[in-house]
Parts: sequence; structure tokens; C-alpha cells
Amino acid sequence: MEFDENASLDTSEVQDNRGGALGGIPGGGKTVGGGVVGLLVVVASVIFGVDPGLFSSGGTTAPGTGSGSGASAADLAADCRTGADANSKEECRIVAVVDSVQAYWKQMETAAGKSYEQAPTYLFTSSVNTGCGNATSDVGPFYCSADDKVYLGLGFFDDLRSKFGAKGGPFAEAYVIAHEYGHHIQDLSGTISRGSGQGRNSGSVKLELQADCYAGVWAHHATTTPDPKSGKPLITKLTQDDINRGLDAAAAVGDDRIQERYQGKVTPETHGPAKQRQQWFSTGYTSGSVARCDTFR
Repeated sequence: MEFDENASLDTSEVQDNRGGALGGIPGGGKTVGGGVVGLLVVVASVIFGVDPGLFSSGGTTAPGTGSGSGASAADLAADCRTGADANSKEECRIVAVVDSVQAYWKQMETAAGKSYEQAPTYLFTSSVNTGCGNATSDVGPFYCSADDKVYLGLGFFDDLRSKFGAKGGPFAEAYVIAHEYGHHIQDLSGTISRGSGQGRNSGSVKLELQADCYAGVWAHHATTTPDPKSGKPLITKLTQDDINRGLDAAAAVGDDRIQERYQGKVTPETHGPAKQRQQWFSTGYTSGSVARCDTFR
């Protein structure tokens, strides 16, 4: 995956709180899956020994302290100015992917006569207070529907390789981010309220698979979506290897892969098995059509 070296990055939608604390946000609003919709929320207790009960307004985890880079939003703005920075630095690549994903969905919503609401991404290190309650970095990236924000601990991308056996790489990271923004689209459309229950045919599984499909739709259009500033695509190149790594990441976080590895059996499903996650990402990528992502039918 490559970015236009001369493109200007917009860091306003990414707040870097690594090494610092993000102040508490009042609870309330729509919540799904115990308050957070993410790749690993419900199975977090199986993998990391994290109590899913933390994902409520009554959680007690301390806000992000611990060791971190000490980076700030100002540092991010200074370091991540162009597509060339995105090609060479991970945090700048995150900014560029967020810019690209939101540019696509804003374009789609505008074309449909709707108003797209921006969803900021927060980078954090150890733990964070959200509108859905307190969370630690152990749960992986997640979207909180109560405050319309994506939360991302960059250490998850190392875990994706070391703990879940994914090949990793820039586009694997992009897939994860695009998946979380898929949940934001579900929130805006009201679909997120259908994500309940457990098991293969549950609403929670269908919600996750749809977010995978939405990630694929974005990937289909990534190299043609114009950047609002330049009018040119921010992402200039996606290879088949990039797509394969995205599919590999989708499989790595499938319920069957994770649960077999950590508890020896698959029950209950909450995010969908590896094959289905790959299938729905592929459906979005090959069709480029949001209409093809109706996993609830």
C-alpha cells in the first residue's frame, strides 16, 4: 500500500494520547456488545483475562497511564504532514488511512443526500475512558457508539502477528481500521442496534461480518477516492499482496481461530468464523457495493 507522497495529511481526526490520560466521557448513548463494538470485545476474557463487564459506564479501570511514547496531538501534526510521512511512519499511516476511509464514506453519504458525521480516532497506550466506559488496550481496537469514536492501541498490530498468527503489514492494519469505521456507518444508519446475541446466526455476528464487508468496499474504492484537499486519491497503490494480507488478518481474528487457540472449542460465536470473515471482506472488495453487504438478509 502506497500513499501519494505530495498529499497533505489531515491530523485533526486523530488524537494521540499514547503515554497520557484521556479524560472521562459521560456515559450514555447507543451501546452494543456491552458498550463497545470491536474485533475482540466479547472474547477478550478468553484471550487476555479481561472482564467484558468493564465495557459499561460502571467500569473501574484507571485511565491511560503506564508507559508510552509521550506523544501528543501536536507531535502528530508536526510529524505527519504528507503522504511521504505515511509511507515511512506507522502513526502517520494510521492518519492517512483514517483520512482515506472517512473521505470515502463522506463521499458516499453526500451522494445519497445524507450528512456524514466525522468519527475521530484516539490512539492510546494502556487504558482509556470512553463514552462506553473504561477499556484497556488488551481488547484491541474498538468503536464506541456512545461517543462516536474509534479507539486504537497500536500494540494490537504486534499482537495480530505474535498472538494471532497473522502476516501483518500496512494493509492488515488498514483493514482493522476500516472495519471499525464500518461500525460507525452502522451507527449512522441505525443498523448497530441489531447487533445482539451470540452464535453463528446472531445479530452480533452479522454486524461484525457487515463491518468486514464495508472494509472491503472501502478497499475497492481506496485508490480512486479523491482526497478533499487535493482532489486526488490519497492511496495510489494497492497490490494483491496487500489484499491477501487483509484477508489473512480477517481470518486471524475469526472466532474459530481465536477460540480454538485459547479455549480449545468454538462456543459461542460473536464475530464470525475465519472463512466467513474472509468471504464478506471479499464480497465488499470485489463488488465495491454497499448494497451487497446486507448480512442480515
